[in-house]
Amino acid sequence: MYNQMVVYELSEEQVNKVFRALADATRRDIVRRTLHAEVSITDLASSYDMSFAAVQKHVAALEAAGLVRKIARGRERIVRGQPDTIRHAQELLTSLEDIWRQRISRLDDFLADEAT
Repeated sequence: MYNQMVVYELSEEQVNKVFRALADATRRDIVRRTLHAEVSITDLASSYDMSFAAVQKHVAALEAAGLVRKIARGRERIVRGQPDTIRHAQELLTSLEDIWRQRISRLDDFLADEAT
């Protein structure tokens, strides 16, 4: 069950896209780099041992998930990280962690009662 404050920010479909996109190490690295500074797709492509087209596909998946945004500057495409989407994903993970901590706490209380 999701924390309702998080759900209104990202739909379940969007949450799925975010976590699918972040499941790939190259995509996580692209997000990390573009959160620190705007980076052109050309510069990104030169950093990885893959084709320019492959890097474009990674950026497209990240853009579809709302993790980055592409901006046209002349002939270049600049990629900028979207920290709000990362923050929403972090809030979701925190709410799920809270649920599990509450369950463990209730289990601890139950076991303590049983032991006495």
